[in-house]
Amino acid sequence: MKAHDGIYLDGAWRPAAGRDVIEVVDPVDEQVIARVPAGDALDVDAAVRAARAALPGWAATPPAERAARLTALRDVLAARKDEIAETVTAELGSPLAFSQAVHAAVPIAVAGSYAELAATHSFEEKVGNSTVFQEPIGVVGAVTPWNYPLHQIVAKVAPALAAGCTVVLKPAEDTPLTAQLFAEAVHEAGVPAGVFNLVTGLGPVAGQALVEHPGVDLVSFTGSTAVGRRIAATAGAAVKKVALELGGKSANVILPSADLARAVNVGVANVMSNSGQTCSAWTRMLVHRDRYDEAVELAATAAAKYADRIGPVVNAEQRARVRGYIEKGVAEGARLVAGGLESPREQGYFVSPTVFADVTPDMAVAQEEIFGPVLSVLRYEDEEDALRIANGTVYGLAGAVWAGDEAEAVAFARRMETGQVDINGGRFNPLAPFGGYKQSGVGRELGAHGLAEYLQTKSLQF
Repeated sequence: MKAHDGIYLDGAWRPAAGRDVIEVVDPVDEQVIARVPAGDALDVDAAVRAARAALPGWAATPPAERAARLTALRDVLAARKDEIAETVTAELGSPLAFSQAVHAAVPIAVAGSYAELAATHSFEEKVGNSTVFQEPIGVVGAVTPWNYPLHQIVAKVAPALAAGCTVVLKPAEDTPLTAQLFAEAVHEAGVPAGVFNLVTGLGPVAGQALVEHPGVDLVSFTGSTAVGRRIAATAGAAVKKVALELGGKSANVILPSADLARAVNVGVANVMSNSGQTCSAWTRMLVHRDRYDEAVELAATAAAKYADRIGPVVNAEQRARVRGYIEKGVAEGARLVAGGLESPREQGYFVSPTVFADVTPDMAVAQEEIFGPVLSVLRYEDEEDALRIANGTVYGLAGAVWAGDEAEAVAFARRMETGQVDINGGRFNPLAPFGGYKQSGVGRELGAHGLAEYLQTKSLQF
C-alpha cells in the first residue's frame, strides 16, 4: 500500500520533525500494510505557520475561484474513486462494495455541493443602513475520525476552503492513508500552497498541539464525547471557536401503525452498516409492547444475514470495547437473540452482528455508545413512554420514526431532542445540516449550515 514518508506542508511533501512512525494495520488480516510519520508539535507548528501565511491570499481570492478549485478537487476525487475505495478497504476493513458506494461516493458529492455553495452563497447583505459581511474565521484545525475517513475530511475541509479559510488536518491514526490520498488530490486540484496542510500523528501529541496552538482560530473535531469535552475546555480557555460532532445513541421509534417488517429490516441494516461504526446509527429500536415479540424475531433473523456481509471493526481495542458491552448487556439481564461474543472468523477484528431483547432504558447498552454492530430492542407502553425513552439519554444526534401516516411520524419527530430524524426511511441528503443536541455536539456540518461554521460576521454602518 502506497504511503508518503513525510507530511504535506506548504504545498509539498516534507520530512516530519517527529521521529516516530505509525503502523497502519489491515483489520481483516491484522497485518501491517504501511508506515507513516507520527508528527509532533514542531510539525503542527510548521503547518499552522504555513496556513497563517497563506490565509490573506486565499481569503481574498474571489469566491468563484475558490469554487473552481473545489470543483477541480471533486473531479480529481471522482477520477480516483476506485483507489479511494481500495484504500479505505485496506485500512478500515470495510467491504469493497460499501467503500465504493459510501466511503468514496458520498465525499465526492459533498465536495461538489461546496463547490456550488462557494459560487452561489451571498457573502454580504444589506440590513437597513448596514452592510453585513461574512468573512473567513481564519486558520482551521481539523481533527477527523477513522470511521468515515474521507467523508469526515471533506465535510470539514471543503466548507473551510469555500469560506476562504486555510486548514491544518490531523487525521485519525488508524486511517492516515486515505488522508494522504486526499492531500494528493488537493495538490492535483491546484489549491495554492499552504491553504491545506496535513500532519499525520497521534491524538495526544499532534492532535493536542493543534488544539492548543494559538495560531488556530477554529477547531473542528469529530469523535467521542469524552475527547470533545477536553477539546472544548482547552479551546474555551483561549476563547477559540469549536465545532464538535460527537457521540450518539439514536432511537429508531416504530409506532404501532408502521410497516413493522420494513421498519425493522431497515433499522437493522442501519446499525450493521460500516460494522456499527457510525455515530448516527439507530442503535435503540423502540417497539410497542403489542408488536414487540414479532419485532425481536424479525430483528434476530435480519441480523443473522449480516454475519458474512460486514467487515471487522477498526482495531483490537475497538473489538475489545464492543465485546465488553456485549458482556455487560448479558450481565445486566438483557436477552441475547442474535450474535454474541463468538467471532464469525478466526482472524481479523470481527464482531458478530448482535441483537439484545428485553433491554430496559437504564441499561448500559441502552445508554452508552458502543460503536459496533450491536442493536438493543426496547418495548414501550404508549407514545409518551416512547418519547420519554427516545429522549432519555445524554445524546441527541440522529434518529428515525416510522408510522403508517407521515404526519403522525412528523409530529412525533418534532418532539424528539435530536438533530436529524429520518421519516419512514428518508434518504440521506448531503445538503441537510448534520449535528446534535445535548452531548452530541456543537455546530452543524454539510450544506449552508456547515459553511456558516467557518464564517464570522462584520457589519458596516452608513
